[in-house]
Amino acid sequence: MSRHSALSNVLEPHWRMLDAGRPVGVPARLYPWLADRGSLTRQVTCACPGQFRVLVRAQGWGRVLNSERKALGMQRGGLALIREVELQCDGEPWVFARTVIPAGSLKGRARRLSLLGDRPLGAVLFADPSTVRGCMEAARFDDRHALFQGACGHWATPPSRLWGRRTLFCYQGKPLLVNEIFLPDTPAFPA
Repeated sequence: MSRHSALSNVLEPHWRMLDAGRPVGVPARLYPWLADRGSLTRQVTCACPGQFRVLVRAQGWGRVLNSERKALGMQRGGLALIREVELQCDGEPWVFARTVIPAGSLKGRARRLSLLGDRPLGAVLFADPSTVRGCMEAARFDDRHALFQGACGHWATPPSRLWGRRTLFCYQGKPLLVNEIFLPDTPAFPA
């Protein structure tokens, strides 16, 4: 069984809208990072005192999580390109990002999203003035959740919980979903 199909059997967190202010339980130190509507890549590169890098952990076609499918308006069983990366500072992972691009969204100029390699997605999205950032949601994750497993399930000693956000983007007129999970080395991580 592939990693992507295994993820679909894991529980998902309760997503909370960020547009109405800080959701209950979101740490004050982390909220500005979660609520920022700019590029998270830019936030990380500005906060990183050393070498920033994107490490691609996985990329390929797979089935999406139920909440991802609903957010993207996809049919059950639909395939998407799933890209999982770490945004790192001096080799330490600060953010785990999982991007879900439905097959129908990879047409025309948007096809280049499948060829990013180790270039940050944010650099492409925010360079295009026609990109629309839709609703943003936040969630708390623990080891029962699919995105927690993707972010740090391979660590010998994972944290007890993580916080993250997801955003629905419209790029070249087509939807894609970006999940961003803040890891313990991120300066915004709650102490």
